[in-house]
Amino acid sequence: MQVQKLAAEMNYEPNLTAVSFKQGKTMTLGVILPNLGEEFFSIAINGIEDVATKNKYTVLIGQSHDDVEREKQIVDTMRRHRVDGIIVSLAKTTKDYGHFQQLKNYNIPVVFFDRIPDLADAYSVMCNLENSSVELVDWLVNKGHKQIGFIKGPDTIVQSAHRLQGYQQALKKHKIKPEASYIVTTDLTRKKTQDAMHKLLALKIRPTAVIAFNDYVALDAMQYARLQGIHINKDISFVSYANLPLTNYLDEPPVASVEQFPYQQAEKATSVLLQLINSRNNDPDIPQKTILESKVVVNKK
Repeated sequence: MQVQKLAAEMNYEPNLTAVSFKQGKTMTLGVILPNLGEEFFSIAINGIEDVATKNKYTVLIGQSHDDVEREKQIVDTMRRHRVDGIIVSLAKTTKDYGHFQQLKNYNIPVVFFDRIPDLADAYSVMCNLENSSVELVDWLVNKGHKQIGFIKGPDTIVQSAHRLQGYQQALKKHKIKPEASYIVTTDLTRKKTQDAMHKLLALKIRPTAVIAFNDYVALDAMQYARLQGIHINKDISFVSYANLPLTNYLDEPPVASVEQFPYQQAEKATSVLLQLINSRNNDPDIPQKTILESKVVVNKK
């Protein structure tokens, strides 16, 4: 007690490096995201920081800007800073996951969320986008649509396939013949999205509804269609994924969007990572794959 009292009187602060050495931890989590300019990921950061702060962890954030080489550089920097664990949403150009798998050699656990790798042994948190794609098609068909276009994301993003599978499954359920020409691809840039929308508009029988990879893709596609004289959500209805709050301020938002719960995904990913850190990766009861149910939200405008 005398030592503690004296320490308080002298405003003594413990040497964090020494404390970290003793505990075998730095009490720092690394977070790698594609782009904090996207509302989805800025919301996710709130979930990560809230859980980290409650557990007395500091968060070190890096943005890959959807560049795999930059992602690798950030991973190496975080490794050298001896973070206790890393939370990741992959860059769209990431095809090989070796830079994350190497972290096992340094006992640095990794948890992926939203954009996850195609690895059987990876810890991940994601939404069930296949089911939500089925729901989107169901909703559109109930509104009278049978010609439904689909703007797919890059093949390197695992969830691109999940979205497409749900779309195709739903068409089959409603006995609608799938048209290969109705499926176009974007790399998520405005230019490629415009090119994709151009292909749909050039069809002899163009779609009356379009499902876009996310709200940002939908907005770029809608802008292009508008410039071609299309009346948005009248000539062609647009639906998408992410349900970003910013769309509430638009006069013509997507008529429906899939809520992917970025805060909850990131919150769960952080909790799983802390379990891995505290158990030294030795607890078999820690969930490896967590799948949250997403939800189709219809815009009331």
